[in-house]
Amino acid sequence: MIRVLNIISDTNIGGAGRVLLNYLKYADRTSFETHVAVPRGSLLTQPLTAAGAAVHEVDGIADRSLDLASLGILKKLIRQVDPDIVHTHGSFIGRIAGRQCGKTVIFTRHSAFPVKPYLKKGPGRWANKLLNEHYADAIIAVSPAAAENLTDAGVSARKIEIMMNGVEPVKRLSPEACASFRAQHGIVPGDFVMGIVARIEDYKGHTDILEAMAKLLPEKPALKLLVAGTGSCEETVRKRAAELGLGDRVVFLGFQTDVAPVLSVLDVQLNASWGTEASSMAMLEGFSMGVPVIASDYGGNPYQVSDGVSGLLYKTRDVEELKERIGRLADDPALRERLGLGAKREYEARFTGGIFAGRIEEIYRKTWEARHGRK
Repeated sequence: MIRVLNIISDTNIGGAGRVLLNYLKYADRTSFETHVAVPRGSLLTQPLTAAGAAVHEVDGIADRSLDLASLGILKKLIRQVDPDIVHTHGSFIGRIAGRQCGKTVIFTRHSAFPVKPYLKKGPGRWANKLLNEHYADAIIAVSPAAAENLTDAGVSARKIEIMMNGVEPVKRLSPEACASFRAQHGIVPGDFVMGIVARIEDYKGHTDILEAMAKLLPEKPALKLLVAGTGSCEETVRKRAAELGLGDRVVFLGFQTDVAPVLSVLDVQLNASWGTEASSMAMLEGFSMGVPVIASDYGGNPYQVSDGVSGLLYKTRDVEELKERIGRLADDPALRERLGLGAKREYEARFTGGIFAGRIEEIYRKTWEARHGRK
């Protein structure tokens, strides 16, 4: 039995937390025992406990990667749990604590973003390389884009395992439940329903979608956009929708604990990210239901979307090209059906929760055995 202590700094349920929850649904519990350290009061505590993890709430790590004051707290917890592996998600202090306690340490890079200039060359690059390689026996990158982020900042490729995320399939709602959801949100027969399921932050590209929609709406007045999520830019996005005269053609749904109702009524899912996108869980959940996607070619999106097979890609931040892609799918039901079938096949071949869990457990075994000289 291999005992793994995950350390995650999120107070909310973000991408890293959802990855962990998905893993727990498919984990080999006869071979792996999962513990998770989270900030005290984290929204992850209840769902992780319900999923079968042993959860430990700790002070001082809330939404911070490096908090030296919590080093002693984490070291005490590591000695108490005595894991074989410490696996961190957004917690550099967790890596330090794991290494100082003599444990096998793994961390996951969940995001992809432009590398800062000072990390591309000179002392910054060497310092980043030394720190990341010293405080990890293996690094998991959730897409080739995330791996490129690491290597561009000096980290050796030999340390990195690329492992695409996987998700539990989402069950489509019944026709009656879909009809009820449509009526609740003003969706009428003939509407072409688009949706974005993402935090409402600048880099998620909501305003690019609004601009493209406003340009297309005069010739395609049946466009409808569902915005699922909340974030620091929500008021800005709402204001822009009003300025563009989109009115009730845009529906803000707020944070959705269950995305099945949203995905069940979509003709197409949208992903307009131009920052931090490595592996979209929402996109994969849509794929599991056969929902095609229109996505920017930023970060990890081209590694998830096979252009013309499971969806359509467009040049990041190119509103005119995004408009063209939306118009093409709105005009061509046969293309939407073909891409939807392609999305479902891609999911079943590459992105299931079972594939993901098996792959991460393979990395756990390999890394632990390499450190301890066992086969």
